[in-house]
Amino acid sequence: LLCNNIKEEIMNSVQTIFFGIREYLSPVLKNSKFKETGCITPEEFIAAGDFLVYKCPTWNWEGGEVSKRRDYLPVEKQFLITRNVPCLRRVKQMEYTDEDAETQIETENGEDAWVATHSGRATTNIEEIAQQIEGDEDEICKKVTNIVLDDTNDKEDVDIPDINDIPDMDDVGDGVAEEDDPATLAEASNVRTSSYDDGPSDKILQVRTYDVFITYDKYYQTPRMWLFGYDEHRRPLTSIQTFEDISQDYAKKTVTIETHPHLNMSLASIHPCRHAQVMKKIIEKMNEESVKKFELFQQQMGNVAGPNAPQVEQAQVRVDQ
Repeated sequence: LLCNNIKEEIMNSVQTIFFGIREYLSPVLKNSKFKETGCITPEEFIAAGDFLVYKCPTWNWEGGEVSKRRDYLPVEKQFLITRNVPCLRRVKQMEYTDEDAETQIETENGEDAWVATHSGRATTNIEEIAQQIEGDEDEICKKVTNIVLDDTNDKEDVDIPDINDIPDMDDVGDGVAEEDDPATLAEASNVRTSSYDDGPSDKILQVRTYDVFITYDKYYQTPRMWLFGYDEHRRPLTSIQTFEDISQDYAKKTVTIETHPHLNMSLASIHPCRHAQVMKKIIEKMNEESVKKFELFQQQMGNVAGPNAPQVEQAQVRVDQ
């Protein structure tokens, strides 16, 4: 195991050097190819990031390490980050069983059908998961009932002294003896020790969380995603633990541990080699739907014409949407 870790570190170091040289030699994309190929310029990356931060305030821009800043990006907008994204289950809990099924979803035109996995499973929401956590209200009641008062306390007849009979502290001096107060709790020997663990909280769902980063990859000319995980106690995950949350079909293949381009740390990275192709398909699908809606709108409005009339280009997808 130690040898494998050393080999992995060496490979990561070699890859980091290679990727750094490759990115350094790659030119910066100047003209937009968003609609043609799915690739974007640094300016389009900034515009899309600003829109993401505006629509989803959990995302933020950060500048990263000064020595690792890219001059083709603004100083304070080197990459995007959102923190504490919950990860409720491990991959093994979602693996196929004999009861699982797949459903083929057909599109309207019959092309590019896709498969919905685990379609035989019932949907489980966060409330149902939380109900499975140990520690209900019954446990809290048990903890309270474990505190036992002395039974003799409420049976004694207490003689309440007159206020004038209470001696002054200055007159008595150091000879004051503290009497037992019947209103106090019983001695420690009369209190039963609770066998329940008073952990961080019985009612808080303890899950793994991930910080998600989006950087601009100059070589592939697309955004690139990075993941850094924490366990239930906010301790950083090891690479082995991180791959527990990634399908084995992609672990160490299209998802690898690499050095963050703007930070001095290694993270799980989703390889961006096919991002542009996927984005191009998504853009084409969205544009088709947008054009159909635009044409339907024009028909309903009676084909409005003129210089101020809406154009079909306005209905198509932009990079900052």
